Amino acid sequence: MFASLQSDATKDLLLQFGIKNSPIDSIILVKNNKIYKKSTAILKISKHLNYGLKFCYVFIIIPKYWRDLAYDFIAKRRYKWFGKRESCMKPSLELKSRFLD
Repeated sequence: MFASLQSDATKDLLLQFGIKNSPIDSIILVKNNKIYKKSTAILKISKHLNYGLKFCYVFIIIPKYWRDLAYDFIAKRRYKWFGKRESCMKPSLELKSRFLD
């Protein structure tokens, strides 16, 4: 399931973990009643992806401080490197059903 960090569904969910102000410039993963942020969230998600992306999980051995520095470095430059679209894609009904709000 997915939710925007600005959504009411996310705010309610994060309140259950004692988080009152969610950062809107990051990624948060909630799995098995645990919350993961930034690089840890990305690496946990990578375990479920196809092809060589599963291999990325090996970077979990790097201390969180260094992984999050790399995460922030990439996050600040992603639009410069990969571009930014003028509009969002319109999700299919199947994909739309996976959003919390």
